[in-house]
Amino acid sequence: MKPTPSPAPRTRTTPTDVSKYALIYGGAQKNAGPAGVIFAIIRKDALGKVSRYLPTMLDYRTHIEKESMFNTPPVFSIFVMNETLKWLKGIGGVEEMNRINKRKAATLYAEIDRNSLFTGTAAVEDRSIMNVCFVMAPGHEDLQDEFMAFAKERGMVGIKGHRSVGGFRASLYNACSQEDVDALVACMQDFEKLHK
Repeated sequence: MKPTPSPAPRTRTTPTDVSKYALIYGGAQKNAGPAGVIFAIIRKDALGKVSRYLPTMLDYRTHIEKESMFNTPPVFSIFVMNETLKWLKGIGGVEEMNRINKRKAATLYAEIDRNSLFTGTAAVEDRSIMNVCFVMAPGHEDLQDEFMAFAKERGMVGIKGHRSVGGFRASLYNACSQEDVDALVACMQDFEKLHK
């Protein structure tokens, strides 16, 4: 069985033809459930094909035979993920969530590209629809802390950028609504008006 190359790992909500893969392993993280819960989709014909010794815990056959109860499962995390998947199905499934997420990202990227005080950190073709990273535009770097405080006063929390990049990161996970994104955009516009 020749493995199918997989795309680079990234957080996304897009329809995927699972039949093309022998194994799909993913972390729910914050998009489908609490951080720490994972899911695995494996074709039966891929089981038992490993030529080297595998510890019992790492052999998927163990978990299949024990109906995922070989060890104590993280019940709360699984419950939340199940509720999230039911909600996702109820709104139209992965296709609808993908449409919603693309719209949210497009709204925020349009403001970053328009606003004279901000600039994106990723090339347009590499932009994530889940984690939108941006910094103060050249010449306005000294406004970073002021914008962070300004945003916090308006209820924008958790937008501090990654420690290795700095700036800001807006996580547009499935639970983030269009209204949340619109509020951040309005905040950015108000901040720009203060510094024109």
